[in-house]
Amino acid sequence: MIQTFGWPSIVFLLHGLTWTAGLSILTFAFSGIFGLVFALGRALGPRWLKALIAAYIQLVQATPLLIVVFLVFYGLSFLGLYFPPFAAAAISLTMYATAYLSDIWRGCIEAIPRTQWEAADSLALTPVQKLRYVILPQALRIALGPTAGFMVQIVKNTSVTALIGFVELTRAGQLLNNMTFQPFHVFLTVAVMYFAVCYPLSWWSEALKERKHAGAAH
Repeated sequence: MIQTFGWPSIVFLLHGLTWTAGLSILTFAFSGIFGLVFALGRALGPRWLKALIAAYIQLVQATPLLIVVFLVFYGLSFLGLYFPPFAAAAISLTMYATAYLSDIWRGCIEAIPRTQWEAADSLALTPVQKLRYVILPQALRIALGPTAGFMVQIVKNTSVTALIGFVELTRAGQLLNNMTFQPFHVFLTVAVMYFAVCYPLSWWSEALKERKHAGAAH
């Protein structure tokens, strides 16, 4: 039955937007944990660990996200590991985002001047205390801007999961278009919703970068 585009259609898209937001938050939370571990391992770990993490990062960054999603959702099922669309989406996006966040944060850790590391050593701090009280707080200030900017990419990348049947915002738009046959209204609304989420994050990212540069100038 062909329906007209109206308020119920917008509510349906907003429901899809909540799943997009939930998947984005879950992805950022888990990739943030793994990304920090990988960043520390690559910046401070032994040579074999650095090589292993670097290989993972290069492999994932050289692979399209869609292929990662398909491998998790379809490929692992041949090994007896079946994940429902939401779980497969969260796993694949976490794998993908971890590779980029760990690279961003590793660069921020290595950007801390060597004098700061030497000052922490002179205070006889343990390695954990050195990271907690001296290195990571400074690295965090450097990483805020790029991290906020990458959050925009996470939100937009959730649209790829529509191809495995996960009903986030893009998939909701596809389903609604099949019912209403009004692609202009449907996908314009979808674009506005993405903009409403991504633009504030982009603005925040730029504001953080400007604040860092202003602080460095002083």
